[in-house]
Amino acid sequence: MKTVINPEQATWADLLKRPAMEAANLDQLVQGVLAEVGKRGDAAVRAYTARFDGVALDSFQVTEAEFAEAERLVDEPLKEAIQLARQNIESFHSRQWEQLEEVETMPGVRCWRKSVPIDKVGLYIPGGTAPLFSSVLMLGVPARIAGCGEIVLCTPPDKSGKVNAAILYTAAQVGIGKVFKIGGAQAIAAMAQGTETVPAVYKIFGPGNQYVTAAKQLASRRGVAIDMPAGPSEVLVLADATAQPAFVAADLLSQAEHGIDSQVVLVADSLETAAKVQEAVMAQLESLPRRAIAAKALANSVAVVMEDRSAAIRLINGYAPEHLILAVDDARAVGEEITNAGSVFLGHYTPESVGDYASGTNHTLPTDGYARSYSGVSLDSFIKKITFQELTPQGLQQLGPAVQRMAEAEQLSAHARAVAVRLNAE
Repeated sequence: MKTVINPEQATWADLLKRPAMEAANLDQLVQGVLAEVGKRGDAAVRAYTARFDGVALDSFQVTEAEFAEAERLVDEPLKEAIQLARQNIESFHSRQWEQLEEVETMPGVRCWRKSVPIDKVGLYIPGGTAPLFSSVLMLGVPARIAGCGEIVLCTPPDKSGKVNAAILYTAAQVGIGKVFKIGGAQAIAAMAQGTETVPAVYKIFGPGNQYVTAAKQLASRRGVAIDMPAGPSEVLVLADATAQPAFVAADLLSQAEHGIDSQVVLVADSLETAAKVQEAVMAQLESLPRRAIAAKALANSVAVVMEDRSAAIRLINGYAPEHLILAVDDARAVGEEITNAGSVFLGHYTPESVGDYASGTNHTLPTDGYARSYSGVSLDSFIKKITFQELTPQGLQQLGPAVQRMAEAEQLSAHARAVAVRLNAE
């Protein structure tokens, strides 16, 4: 990690520039996948699965026998951990229901908003070098709490045509029975458009590589909603003299091991703090199984020394990190000043890992600066809000003349007439 001391604000954007995704011919390639799947359905998905995943499948849907096998393969300690995480995620997300409240905006005029689940949702779960069964919890639990009628899950098969056992076990635990062995852009194409075996959905959720991300964005142009724009994962740690260098280093590396395009940022209160953390990073990197990946991610990363705390907070809000760890003595107070972040981890004993797995918050978060305008996945992500209004005759008498004047001022006479015919009928 390169170190920069008290950079001028004009340089912050370039200093913290995210790694650029390889975009050459990406949209064209993915557009072709969407078109082929839309045209040929399962046959196209089967061909892409053979080409990209190296396995020929006759059937995509996971069978009851495969669910049962996964149940046997997952060891008891992991099952217990998954159950604990599920309970915490359920506890947090179930409290996010918005109570229906009728508001009388004026006598005889009542308005309210009703929460309705999205009927059909699709979940994409990566299954490559890091099979993210935790994402099954993060997406499946709120989908179930919301009451979504149909939940479809796609995840890539391995070379033997199997799905990771922990992914299948977790899917069963949250009540997802429709799991398909499909990965990559072809999975998004199948869920967005439907095939002979994969149902079409109204909204697609989940992380993925650049092809999955591009496919989600292209699908959104075709009328299928997505959870949020996504890029490589990232973390920013604010550390002061009270921070434990070993703790901070572990947090930085936990993000760096995600992928070579992940970005980690350290904002330290002094050069001494930054140096101690970097020393700890190098010491821990040596024993990390995914050290080659983490080392490449660190090359995209930076340590910034900001001796002025208020400037550091401005830098953080400008960067809008996906994950923000406040490894400082007054973490709660600093947290109150944060306006742009996906999820915030307060204090020295709150590693980002707990949010990734089991604290109860959701780990599907806005990246690439989208935390300036997007929230992470929540119960609301699986719900749409429908507004209602009801007027009594007296209410229309009081409100109607104002509506007529506004409609006539906009030269929309039929709008004004819709009020007038009712008032004149009294």
